[in-house]
Amino acid sequence: MRTFYLLAVGLVLAGMAATAYAELQNVEVTGELRTRGRWYHNVAGPNWPGETPMMLNADPGKRPVGVLPGRTALSTVLGWDDSAQDLKLVDQRVRLGVKADFTDKVNAVIELDANDVWGTDFRSNYITGADIRGNTANDVEVFQGYVEANEMFDMPLRLRIGRQAMRFGNGFLVDDHWSPIVGTSYDAIRATYTGTDYTIDAWWSKLAENSPLEEDGDIDFYGIYGTYTGIEHFNVSLYYLLVRDANQIIDTAGSFWNEMVEDWFGLDDYDVTNLNTIGTHVWGNWGAWDYTLEMAYQFGNASQVGSLFQVPSIYGTYGDDDADWGAFGAEGNIGYSFDINWQPRVYAAFRYFGGEDNRDIDFLDWLNPFYTGEASVSFNRLFTGCNCCPVMFDNNLCSNFWSVMTGVSAAPMANVVTGFDVEYYSAVATFDAPRSFNLGGWRVSSPVSTALPFWTEDTDDELGIATRIWVNYNYSQDLFVRVAWEHLFTGDGLTDGNYTASMGLDQSAGTDDDDADLLYFLTVLKF
Repeated sequence: MRTFYLLAVGLVLAGMAATAYAELQNVEVTGELRTRGRWYHNVAGPNWPGETPMMLNADPGKRPVGVLPGRTALSTVLGWDDSAQDLKLVDQRVRLGVKADFTDKVNAVIELDANDVWGTDFRSNYITGADIRGNTANDVEVFQGYVEANEMFDMPLRLRIGRQAMRFGNGFLVDDHWSPIVGTSYDAIRATYTGTDYTIDAWWSKLAENSPLEEDGDIDFYGIYGTYTGIEHFNVSLYYLLVRDANQIIDTAGSFWNEMVEDWFGLDDYDVTNLNTIGTHVWGNWGAWDYTLEMAYQFGNASQVGSLFQVPSIYGTYGDDDADWGAFGAEGNIGYSFDINWQPRVYAAFRYFGGEDNRDIDFLDWLNPFYTGEASVSFNRLFTGCNCCPVMFDNNLCSNFWSVMTGVSAAPMANVVTGFDVEYYSAVATFDAPRSFNLGGWRVSSPVSTALPFWTEDTDDELGIATRIWVNYNYSQDLFVRVAWEHLFTGDGLTDGNYTASMGLDQSAGTDDDDADLLYFLTVLKF
């Protein structure tokens, strides 16, 4: 990867030298305004946005449940409870950009954006009449700022350097947004070679810079993505992605003797995290049929995840420094469009994000004073823009689940498309929860299971069934409106609690088993 980095820098310098005398030709101003309103019913937990105990009196003991930063073990932020408050908010994104075209095939893009929630910046107090400055903290960011050189060295080679949005395929793993409102951009050097019926992209991106605190403590994102479109009815992409996280991980910082004992027993010995992903994406159409299928497999050292699974032992408290990725992810969709009035399309789809749950211990583990635990590592969805189940508060973060969906869409009038679909969700690897009983509407951990954490009960794998009704209205070429309602028939797997949230590292449990709803609208205006 360092070779690629040096080569990219060399190409940038060569390109800059070749185009140093480019002159400004055209300037184009672009903009976009997105506004979204959401109403969640029976989704948020009673302490939202704070956490709630999954069950009262629950103590994981030596169980390696994994604890996210700022959280406590066996907790949840969800509810599935009609006694909790509904969550209502409107947020919006404003984008304003300038694209400049120069001679010698050089372009530059500078784009600003701001994300706000309505009601957080109002500048007047209606009771006292006092006018104050608005809350402008972190309002405006540079979303994009890059220079682009085309046809470098008289070849179909384009080079971009700077902060830039990137999206590949359907955004399965790399996208330019992670919600309909919030965008994603990368500080990157990206080279694109475009042939007659193929394209090859290669890039290096800096996700986090920690110098000079650590000599090698940065987070870098590399990738190569090739696409071939020379076969009728069939297109294919192959890719390799690497996230390298060299942040130092230390479970304990003890004396010389303590460190020597750790070396003897191979403790607190984390390697650099390397999340490798290889994948393929095929898509196309054949007459009235259309299809898409993407599959990816991940492997490599998962120290950053393993460090979350700390377990007390006779040595001290340590995470899993042997954790590895080894998960498969896929999604597919096939549809058929009828050439009749309303142009109906019927479709079926599936999603699968592999996961594991090693959070249970047996009697011998409990007795073993040297037990250190094993991490549970699920498929990492990286920088996806796919919100698989908005009513579940997915926000592109869920893993360790699979789903199947069927639906129909139609265009009953010009510029209007509406549809209905049903999707079934199930956990891949279920959690063995502490034994509990119900008391006053709360789940309470049994005192015996608290004292003996190997005494557990199975959780159900059925997360629920979601139904969706949506309408898209293209009012004009520039203005788009979407209105949708989702209803979730909450399954026992959500009520019991499984680790499907936050890439399979957080609980989906609630305090009850009530059905949930999400009603939302989205408007997009571009110019």
